[in-house]
Amino acid sequence: MLQEESDLSLIIAQIVQKLKGSNLYAQLERQAWASLQRPEIKLESLKEDIKEFFKISGWEKKLQNAVYSELSVFPLPSHPAAPPEHLKEPLVYMRKAQGSWEKRILKSLNSMCTELSIPLARKRPVGEQKELLNKWNEMGTDEPDLSLFRPVYAPKDFLEVLINLRNPNYENGDSLSFRTHLGLIQVPLKVKDIPELKEFFVELGLTTGQLGIDDSTQVPPELFENEHVRIGQKVLAEQDSAAAQQYIRQGSPTALRAELWALILNISSQPEDILYYEQLKTNVIQHDLLVDSLIYKDVKLTASNDDYYFVFEDYLYQVLLCFSRDTSVLGHFAYSSASPPKSYIRGKLGLEEYAVFYPPNGVIPFHGFSMYVAPLCFLYHEPSKLYQIFREMYVRFFFRLHSISSHPSLFYHLREIGAQPLRISFKWMVRAFSGYLATDQLLLLWDRILGYNSLEILAVLAAAVFAFRAVNLMEVTSLAAAEAVLADLSTLKVMPLLQIFLFATVT
Repeated sequence: MLQEESDLSLIIAQIVQKLKGSNLYAQLERQAWASLQRPEIKLESLKEDIKEFFKISGWEKKLQNAVYSELSVFPLPSHPAAPPEHLKEPLVYMRKAQGSWEKRILKSLNSMCTELSIPLARKRPVGEQKELLNKWNEMGTDEPDLSLFRPVYAPKDFLEVLINLRNPNYENGDSLSFRTHLGLIQVPLKVKDIPELKEFFVELGLTTGQLGIDDSTQVPPELFENEHVRIGQKVLAEQDSAAAQQYIRQGSPTALRAELWALILNISSQPEDILYYEQLKTNVIQHDLLVDSLIYKDVKLTASNDDYYFVFEDYLYQVLLCFSRDTSVLGHFAYSSASPPKSYIRGKLGLEEYAVFYPPNGVIPFHGFSMYVAPLCFLYHEPSKLYQIFREMYVRFFFRLHSISSHPSLFYHLREIGAQPLRISFKWMVRAFSGYLATDQLLLLWDRILGYNSLEILAVLAAAVFAFRAVNLMEVTSLAAAEAVLADLSTLKVMPLLQIFLFATVT
């Protein structure tokens, strides 16, 4: 009991400290001072009167949403004596593996730098700055020669690292059968089994209405859809992040999705947010980074060739180039097993006072990275709002899809729930199924990621796909043939698959 109270006090103190540096804190302070001029604010009941004013004026709700947003990403409190790296990742062998992986990525980046004789960063000449500014909204028309650039890594490279991961406590004396049972990823971590997943995803049950099932043309809208839309409108009117997150577990109506996601992520597009985006844009105009070419290359290889997303090519460049310059993204490394790469001023290698994070956001893009942004372009057409939504999605969810961690990880779930062909499904999950599912189905899936504040639904869907195609897969005799069976997921209906796999099969 005392430990729980201590943990709660620690969480409150840290959230208060975080909010003190926010725009919301400054706004609340200004509102509190302004309220002193109001006749209903009395000196003898000052505290209660100001609290009542905040409640009536809607500022209390904004504060609640900000606290809820922090709690959604806040790591669980660790022992007070635990070192900072324990907060990032408690298992030493995981930290070492992540460190080795990061060195490998950096080596690949530096090799490319040396081979192509291209600096990591340079200031653009004035003429080049003007040219880029003029074509900012049509960068997709540009066709730079990227033939010599290669992705720093792809999902299959990351998979090989996970396959070779070993817990040293289990390495010696293990029986062959135990290791074989673990499958490709031989790390014994506790993850939810089917009964636990059923309990966690209880709102996906057969008796609960679902968008993606109960809004089909065969189901009269008055049975579920109309009422669900009405409740969604009420949730938006109340501007309650927690209620929005609970609501979206049953799926979001298309017309309300953009607002609901923004509410859950606590994104409101204040003037200072737009100004911040413009500052990032200015940084892109002024400085050229090597990772810019990696971003260009990735967009050209992935989204530009996708039937759903090629039209958003300009948006993708704008968002991803700005993202690479955004130092606020560095904050997520406090609760990520990863660490931001460092670069040193020429001739000062190893001297920390001459070190800078590279790229400035600490995230080196890999093959398929742009597909995290592409689906969001269907929902948000104003660049700064699109940018904010993507950045928040990344620091809450997507970073975990390419980090080595003991955090509840979707890759380990597949082993537990009986779907072993990880070589096939891994790429689906690293990209959160973006580029594999039809966009309407993908957005229904991402509704549930936000609703449950968890990526575990990705592993469940991967297993459901294997179960759905089981008859065909039983007939194949090679990995290539299995890949052919699972090559096209664009016709799959996500919610029926998930529902049947979790709740309509005997386990």
